[in-house]
Amino acid sequence: MRHLLLSLIAFPTLLSANPLIEVWPEGKMPGKAATEAEALVPRKDGFTRITNISRPNLELYPATGVDGKPAPAVIVCPGGGYRYVVVDKEGSAIAEWLNAAGITALVLKYRTPDNREGALQDVQRAIRLVRSRAADLAIDPAKIGIIGFSAGGHVSALASTRFDDPAYPAIDVIDEQSARPDFAMLIYPAYLDDGKGGVSPDLKISATIPPTLIVHTDDDKSFIAGSRIYAAALTVTKVEHRFLLYPTGGHGYGLNCQGDAKVWPEQAKEWLQSVKMIPAVP
Repeated sequence: MRHLLLSLIAFPTLLSANPLIEVWPEGKMPGKAATEAEALVPRKDGFTRITNISRPNLELYPATGVDGKPAPAVIVCPGGGYRYVVVDKEGSAIAEWLNAAGITALVLKYRTPDNREGALQDVQRAIRLVRSRAADLAIDPAKIGIIGFSAGGHVSALASTRFDDPAYPAIDVIDEQSARPDFAMLIYPAYLDDGKGGVSPDLKISATIPPTLIVHTDDDKSFIAGSRIYAAALTVTKVEHRFLLYPTGGHGYGLNCQGDAKVWPEQAKEWLQSVKMIPAVP
């Protein structure tokens, strides 16, 4: 097992204290890469944003399963409008929250900027890769989910609706694995509607969509319409889902909400218990 893990995992970078798993084999990544070198996006709020990502990877935050059993796993997709990824507020902080619930987390640094096709390729490959290495990583292969924030919520919705629509040609045996997440959590997701009262045409609505949690607030004027429309479509299609809608909270808060949505992390854990992804608290 150790030999397999070492073959998968690279040494951490200066921005990462945890092991990194390369999403693509060297020279095999489909689609396009950024034209400039990877860089930080300067902001004064203390959070870390990375752009010009051309080498997608998963940062591993392992958890211990209950009673020695393999742990559930969640691939974390930070937001950033597809221009960058916020790797701490909507990445490492979320991973640590998942770890506290007994869930192994893998933070996906997907391609940016403005590369939606590449991001979907990265997330489909990430799901297949994690499922293929479930035994090595002590993960339950039937409990591999995805969580995304804002634009990361959009790519998570794509992953949970278009899993049977390959975004790239198969390159190895890993791509024989299913790209369907076993559950999805969309936190203030962006771009879910078409701007005309319908679901975005890039989402494939079907009864095979996995159990889905949607978290949003009424005062997120830019993106609340999409969550309402998407939740309604899941209701019509009879997909198991829950829509946690709060009056206040805005957008982009991660675990730091000061409005009504501040309770979403606890209610999300309750939902995970209800869909039997984590054990119920006695």
